[in-house]
This record gives sequence, structure tokens and C-alpha cells, in this order.
Amino acid sequence: MTNTVTTINPSTEQPIAEYTLLTLAQAKTEVDKCQQAYLDWRHISLTDRAKYLNQLAYLFEQHKKSLATLMTNEMGKLYQQGLQEVKLCAAICHYTAEHGQAQLTDEERPMENGHAIISYQPTGVLLGIQPWNFPLYQVVRYAVTNIMAGNTTVLKHASNVFGMAEKIEALFIEAGFPSHVFKNLLIDGKTASELISHNAIRGVTFTGSDDTGKKVAEQAAKQVKKTVLELGSNDAYLVLDDADLALAIKTCVQGRMVNNGQTCVAAKRFVVVAALYDEFKKGIVEQFNALRIGDPMDENTDLGPMAREDLRDKIHKQVMQSVEAGASIVTGGEIPKQTGFYYPATLLENLSSGMPAYDDELFGPVASLIKAKDNEDAMRIANDSRYGLGGGIFSKDEKKAIELAKKHFDTGMVNINGYGLAQPNLPFGGVKDSGYGREHGGFGIREFVNIKTIMVNR
Repeated sequence: MTNTVTTINPSTEQPIAEYTLLTLAQAKTEVDKCQQAYLDWRHISLTDRAKYLNQLAYLFEQHKKSLATLMTNEMGKLYQQGLQEVKLCAAICHYTAEHGQAQLTDEERPMENGHAIISYQPTGVLLGIQPWNFPLYQVVRYAVTNIMAGNTTVLKHASNVFGMAEKIEALFIEAGFPSHVFKNLLIDGKTASELISHNAIRGVTFTGSDDTGKKVAEQAAKQVKKTVLELGSNDAYLVLDDADLALAIKTCVQGRMVNNGQTCVAAKRFVVVAALYDEFKKGIVEQFNALRIGDPMDENTDLGPMAREDLRDKIHKQVMQSVEAGASIVTGGEIPKQTGFYYPATLLENLSSGMPAYDDELFGPVASLIKAKDNEDAMRIANDSRYGLGGGIFSKDEKKAIELAKKHFDTGMVNINGYGLAQPNLPFGGVKDSGYGREHGGFGIREFVNIKTIMVNR
């Protein structure tokens, strides 16, 4: 029996396309071809690799409208945000092309009786297991830097964005990359897990839930293979007693609702000192209720559908479980009676440990509002989490905020008086159950290279 996958438009609930999954044997054959491609690609000069990347960036820019539309159709992203994602991916290509050579340049160091050369050499084929929420960016993020480093890559994308997976491979080919330097595999999770043990796979990079990430890491560890994990989070945004309240409210709404609330590094827990709590809550409710829910292709829409029905049902279940445990719904919390997998902007309060809205990741347009006694208590609450991807601090005292971010906030990234997604020149990644390893900023390009020491004796 043939295994197939049908993609569904989350706004209309109508099928888009049907795809046939590869068998394990077929997938292994493709990995073998990627290994053969690696044997040649590793000898391509960095200068030539950069030319390919710049051409890929050009194609992203040329196809930005169709790419953004595909995101909207497959996973419900607002069209305007899809255009921004394509722009970021082009920027990653350009940044890697411009700076990759310097980041991979040999280093010379002195040693007793001679000198040493430290060389950054590729290792082979990398498996990327990627999610649907940023269907172009998540792939470009790991693939571009590792291809620049001389590795080849295979992709296991989320099944609801298989159209984007195929489009990405087509653009790599159109950009002139040799066959199987980048290869998309239409496979399920079980097949991807079994591929980890393939001799040619030298490392695995995974973005997704912490539960699945731990299983991927365990499988790779059994094969002594390196992993980079970018997992979930419930990022806390702290509103301290000297915060610009209007800025904090505006930014927290933006940071929670971007990508229809389906972002790993997002403002998910609003931790507000008692003195500002009531006014902050009032402002958040006003802005949540003013958000326009509707067609993600419409530039006037603020909040589109969630990517899949099961994801919408899951977040509603988390909300209800939190309420049953004592939380209160300030606004939202009801599934709209309309076509599409929509969920309203929802605010919960009266939260405590043991509730999904306090402990877990809410991957959708739901925010947790938590009252802190004072600034010190706010930082304690922020760190009272198994996650540690990102976070934010609002304070007019920038020096104090930097000190808190640097020495007390137990996360990989911190925003001060603002919210931002990834940038090509800045490292991206977390700690604790949010994973390990870094991407971007010159750090990701060295995650899967062989840092080789050559000792020259005299």
C-alpha cells in the first residue's frame, strides 16, 4: 500500500495537493547520492560556494510573491509576514556568502618545536528535521551555512508544508547547485529516525518540540553523532517598575501574535510587576480584542488561522486544562464558529505552577499574564521554567536591563525594550529544555565541521 500525504489549506480547510512518501530504501538511496555529491562539493572553493548562495538569494527575491503565497496556503501565515520571511532568507544567503570564507579560514598558532594550523573541514551529509511554522527560513537557516562549509544536506520537512519542501529543492537546482548538494526527502518521522543510523549521515539538526528533540538526540547519541537542537520555549517578557508601559503593551502584543502565535522565540509569558499589572492588562485586552481575524492573504488581517486542526484543538485543550486548574480567561478562549482553523487572541491570568499555561509551551495566539511582587520576583518567575530560548525586559534603565539580561536571565537570547526575530549576524539558540547549539552569526557554520589540528614540527 502506498503511503500518501495530503496538504490542507488551514484557512479554507480544502485540500491542496497529495504527495507520495518515499520508502526507507528509497530514502537511503538518496542519502547515498548526497554522500557522492559531498565527495565533490567539499573541494569546491569557498569563493564558488558563495556565488551559488548569492544566486540562491537572487532567486528568493525573484520568487518572493509565490513563496509567500505558498506559505499562506499551506500553513496560514499572513502573506505580508511571508514576504518578510523570504527577505530574511535572502539576507542569510548574502551574509553567509560574504562572511563564510573568513569564518572558515585556517588559523595559525604557535606550538613547541614548530607551529600548528587549525582548519575547519566539512564532515559529510547532514540531516535536517524541520517544522512547518517558518517553512522556508527553518530550512535555509541550517542548509545554507552547512553547504557553505562544504557539507551536503538532506531535508525531512513537516508534512503539511511538502509543497514548500519541493519548491526549495527546485530553487537550489535553479541556482546551479550540483544535484544532491541539497536534497528534499518526502518521508515521515519514523523514516527520518531510521536514517539517523545511516553511515553517511554525520550529524542531525532538529527544530521542534522538546519531547521529539530528546528522542532525536537519543537516537543520534547511540550512533555518536552530533546534534543541534532548537526546541520549544515559553519565553517570559518582564515589565519592570520603570517600564515604558505603552511600549511594553504594544511590543508584547506583537511578540505574541507574530506568525499567528506559532513562533518558538515569542513573548508567551507576560510577567508584570504588581504596580503596573492592572494598567498593563487593560491595554493588552484592548489590543487583543482589536485584532482582526480573517483571510491571511488580506493585508488588513492581523491574525490568521493556526496551521492545522489538531494544533488548534491542542492549544484549546491546554487553555481549558489551565482553567480547570484555577486559571482565568481574561479574553478569548472560545473556538470561533467559522471555516478555518482559527483561534482568537486569548489572555489567561491567575496562573501557577502545574498549569499548562505556566509550565508548557502554548504554540498559538494565547498569552499567560503573571503578576510579580517586584522586579526581583519578576526575574525569579521568568527563570522558573524548564525552557530557556528567549525573553524580554522592559525598563527605562538600559544599563540595569543589560545587567539583568547578562547575569540573571537564564536564556540564550534576550530582547530589551523590543521584540525581534532572527538576524543573520546574531547567534540563535537556547539552553535547558530549549536545546543546545547555535545557528547564525558565524556560530552555526562551525557546528558541523571538523575542527582539525595540524601540527608542523621543526
